[in-house]
Amino acid sequence: MLVRSLDELTAADLPEAGGKGANLGELRRAGFPVPDGFVITTAAYALAAEAAGVTGETPATARVRLAASPVPAGIADAVREAYRALGTPAVAVRSSATAEDLPDASFAGQQDTILGVTGEDAVLDAVRKCWASLWNDRAVAYRQTHDVPAHGLRLAVVVQRMVDAESAGVLFTADPITGRRRRAAIEAVRGLGEQLVSGAVNPDHFMVDTRSGKLLERRGDILSDVQLRDLAALGARIEEHFGRPQDIEWAIDKARKIWVVQSRDITTLYPIPPSAPANEDDLRVYFSANVAQGVFDPFTPMGLQTFRLMSSGLAAAIGRPVRDPMVGASLYAESGMRVFIDLTPVLRDPFGREVPPRIMSAMEFRSQAIFTKLLDDPRLRPRGSASRSRLRTIRAALHTGAPQNAVRAMLRPDATRKRVLGGLDRAIADVRIPETSAERLEAYERLILTFPPRFFPRLVGIVAAGVLSYALANRVVGARARPGEMQTVLRGLPHNPTTEMDLALWDIARMARRDSASREALSARSPADLSAQYRAGALPPLLHREMTSFLERYGHRAIAEIDLGIKRWSEDPAHLLGAIANYIRLGDDATPPDVQFARGAREAEAMIKTLTSRLHGPRRVLLRFLLGRVRRLAGLREQPKFQIMRVWALGHALIAPVGAELADRGLLDGADDAFFLTLPELRRAIAGEDLRKAVAERREIYRREQSRRHIPRVLLSDGTDAETELPPATDGGIRGTPASPGIARGIARVILSPVGARLEPGEVLVAPSTDPGWTPLFLTAGALVMEMGGMMSHGAVVAREYGIPAVVGVPDATGRIATGEHVTVDGSAGTVAKEVAAV
Repeated sequence: MLVRSLDELTAADLPEAGGKGANLGELRRAGFPVPDGFVITTAAYALAAEAAGVTGETPATARVRLAASPVPAGIADAVREAYRALGTPAVAVRSSATAEDLPDASFAGQQDTILGVTGEDAVLDAVRKCWASLWNDRAVAYRQTHDVPAHGLRLAVVVQRMVDAESAGVLFTADPITGRRRRAAIEAVRGLGEQLVSGAVNPDHFMVDTRSGKLLERRGDILSDVQLRDLAALGARIEEHFGRPQDIEWAIDKARKIWVVQSRDITTLYPIPPSAPANEDDLRVYFSANVAQGVFDPFTPMGLQTFRLMSSGLAAAIGRPVRDPMVGASLYAESGMRVFIDLTPVLRDPFGREVPPRIMSAMEFRSQAIFTKLLDDPRLRPRGSASRSRLRTIRAALHTGAPQNAVRAMLRPDATRKRVLGGLDRAIADVRIPETSAERLEAYERLILTFPPRFFPRLVGIVAAGVLSYALANRVVGARARPGEMQTVLRGLPHNPTTEMDLALWDIARMARRDSASREALSARSPADLSAQYRAGALPPLLHREMTSFLERYGHRAIAEIDLGIKRWSEDPAHLLGAIANYIRLGDDATPPDVQFARGAREAEAMIKTLTSRLHGPRRVLLRFLLGRVRRLAGLREQPKFQIMRVWALGHALIAPVGAELADRGLLDGADDAFFLTLPELRRAIAGEDLRKAVAERREIYRREQSRRHIPRVLLSDGTDAETELPPATDGGIRGTPASPGIARGIARVILSPVGARLEPGEVLVAPSTDPGWTPLFLTAGALVMEMGGMMSHGAVVAREYGIPAVVGVPDATGRIATGEHVTVDGSAGTVAKEVAAV
């Protein structure tokens, strides 16, 4: 059909009516106050585009042709008839694209709206303008930004009776700034709402609690309290109808009736975990494991399944087994295909509530301020007895063996390290890949449930001994240590597997540079080609031999490696080969990282002598002992994750052949689809169930989540992104946490993903966060600036290893610093200064 009444449409009619038209039809059929009107369908647009000769032209040409061509006669007749049926009133003519008002992209204001249109010819002229606006510059740019393909894109046009508005505006059924649900944010202007959208006037602003109707904030007098409560209640009903928070455009006519002229999802809100309580007074606090680990992409479903199983195993290890290991422990939560930890019980614990801020001061400084503020929230007031809680905590810790291992590490650091790592090596070597898919899934489940709780606490105990030694040393030396001196002790630490990995990668580059065949291959071929040749055994002999040796030790790692569903470097070493290719392009004046590392170790030993010389008697002996333990244990900070990733790689190797078998049987489209199913689903697939549709749906959600630009560090169960409630910086300077001492000046290079990235020697790496997949870039960096992290975060540790200044925990560093800017990074003061070019 070319024209359809709004009364005929529902949300299912998006392909024919576009996002706006489908939503308005849905609302009108549900009884909401929507002005009557009709929709000129996408089929009409297709006919008009064909008549105008729009077939694959550039956006500019398409725009001109659609605007200049007359509306085809059949469409024009249908529009005239529908307009007459309305009574030929003044109407609003509004674009409604198929790629509009979608779950991940609203397209608000990207196509045209023409208000106050009267007369049949004027309506047809407005329709042409709307068609043409599908190809205006801002709409095209928006689609490109959101990866919306132009193929098959169509536009419907909504024609609605104009509201003779006394006031108009927008209503968000959740606070669009903080994300808090059940907080209606209302903005209003006198007359038409177009003034608000265009920015022509400053609107009045109001905030209403939709549960109670209480007015929380008033900035303006356009709307009365009654109107505000009525608007908030209407918004709440619309949100309930669609099942998601809504961005609503409204108008109030001269008779004081409220009209809804548009409603769409608020696409910027981060989803609340499904397990979150509906009662706002029962506040839950979710800490993002993704953000803490520097992995902003979503997890595959099997990656999430792995964390659910691991949480169940760890819960059992502290004497609190869960009913269903597949679901996970009570502290485990998911949202947006990412992992969160429910820290509410800890924050309500009278003994443990101070622990998160203290841990975050070293691991993720920005979150420290969030948790400190949350301790004052009355909904998180302590519950129970502190003494009983202390006893429960001690019992649980002793049950894992971590405290005992920390004591052993303090007494015999080398022997304890060798014993724990040797035991893990032997256990991993004993794992075998079974023959059948069913047995492989059983082995995967057993592996994830048993290995982490068996070995992770032992590794954490060793790391805790190093962290404790450093903290105690800080107290002993006190004010006798100048800024940055204690951090110098952490340079060139032994036993850091990530540093050892990077140095081994550099060694390959050094050997390849001297081998003509390897050098030529790395210079002439892309990383993807090099990876394919490695898998085919076709690389030059030296390069192939060295890569094989490297991958035997480090092939279990990957970018975003904490997602078990991600391919390991052993499967595709393209990233590593690209890094090696970049290394061999460096000039001879670049300082080799092994030389930097050795120099850092010497500086650390010299600093220990300097610091101990400032004390006397028992305090000097104690400081020397503690700093010695720091040198022997602090480098193990990366070992827990390194070793857990070896287990993850085994799990990946168990799941991959199951996917291959299911693909061969036609039950999955590809072997990798297995990682987009859960363990129970894979078992059903083995039994013969076709789950290809489920995989396709998961992949679509995964794709949408990949485009999400902001992941909350701390998410509250009422939807609040806790960071938004921190006070803003007052001095306007770029400040963060000092993480690696020294001052470096260089050109900033903002990198959002390490895949294919290249950093010239001396450039300042500016990144959201880092994991081991990033560290090959550290070998050429002059300094590091990170949005995430604290002094003991991964990036900070590796920066100190290489002796490059680092400032971490810098809010929006990748937005405030631009590639090409000259910056000075002071890793001792925690500041980043932009250099002003001379005029």
